[in-house]
Amino acid sequence: MQIDPKEGHPAMDYAEHNRTYKLFTKLTVYTIVSVVALMAFLYIFVV
Repeated sequence: MQIDPKEGHPAMDYAEHNRTYKLFTKLTVYTIVSVVALMAFLYIFVV
């Protein structure tokens, strides 16, 4: 995802926005993978 800062508001910190978005997507992927792994372990050891 690339944002063109020329068309946005000059007060917007686009570099910080991009870092925050990357962190959000990374944490979302880690959370999904963790939940899938937890469900697999529960299925294997509990059921």
